[in-house]
Amino acid sequence: MKYILGVDGGNTKTDYYLFDIDGNFIDMYRGGTCSHEGLADSFDGSYRVMKEVFDEFLGKHNLKPSDIEASVFGLAGDDLPYQHARLCQVVELIGFKNYKIVNDSALAIKVATKNGYGVCSINGTGTSVSGIDKYGHSIQVGGIGDITGDEAGGKYISRLVVRKAFDEIMRFGPKTSLTPIVLDLISNESDEKLMEDIFLKYCLRKVDYNVLTIACFDEANKGDKVAQDILINMADSLARSAAGAVVRLDLGEVPEVVLAGSVYVKGSCPLLVEETKKKIDFYANKKCDTKVMSVPPATGAIIWAYELATGTYPSYEKRMEFVRTVEKALAK
Repeated sequence: MKYILGVDGGNTKTDYYLFDIDGNFIDMYRGGTCSHEGLADSFDGSYRVMKEVFDEFLGKHNLKPSDIEASVFGLAGDDLPYQHARLCQVVELIGFKNYKIVNDSALAIKVATKNGYGVCSINGTGTSVSGIDKYGHSIQVGGIGDITGDEAGGKYISRLVVRKAFDEIMRFGPKTSLTPIVLDLISNESDEKLMEDIFLKYCLRKVDYNVLTIACFDEANKGDKVAQDILINMADSLARSAAGAVVRLDLGEVPEVVLAGSVYVKGSCPLLVEETKKKIDFYANKKCDTKVMSVPPATGAIIWAYELATGTYPSYEKRMEFVRTVEKALAK
């Protein structure tokens, strides 16, 4: 029996999917981040985390990395050539032979587009944009911080929420329903202690930033103008990056754009999605087919691994088989 492996390694979690080459589900596992950007020991940490996972995950099926016919790793932090080279070293040291490493934002393209090419805007813990055209040319826009327009993601939203609360109290900013939520989260009882509480509890990560991210969506849905402005401005930034990829690739008359990641999928805020779609069309100066992908991106990794193993990009029907198999496995 031949096996294929797909890995989606983000800044918060990592999904590992194991299938046989016929498309039958074998196993899946969700662990913490394997990104060198989120681990104190950087690339050594990526090796340590993934080696431990594969020893157990593959080991229980009496498999070793060298037994895998093809594997695809979509990894956060695969943004620059030197990072790619180091990650290849990590994967080879673990024992994989026939593999491909891409930025995690590229995975959705393989599962959510009609023909396996297009642009993906990922908006999760962080953000990045990847594009692949019909000739296999690829591009990435962003991924290394706000200096390249990465003004999105759950952590970014939470920082803006804290900033808007601080502005209202201390800097004559507009009134917002986000402020009492921030004050409650950091247990602030006086203006005099506000900066101290922000630093000790938010900046030093003593509170869950996801609470503020979710609050921003909830308050925007209720009509809070400040919360809505945060999301509208974020949509503009996301759209600029996505459109920047669209205009540099040959994607046909109606380019496909995939919106993936927890902020799009779990945010439950139509305003963000609709503004992003509208502004992508505006900046690209053409109508794009933009959709939100709800299937886990690791599904794209396993489809890509199938392509790598067989030398053939699977038909739409075959890709949907993979999707249904993943959905069925997740429902158990």
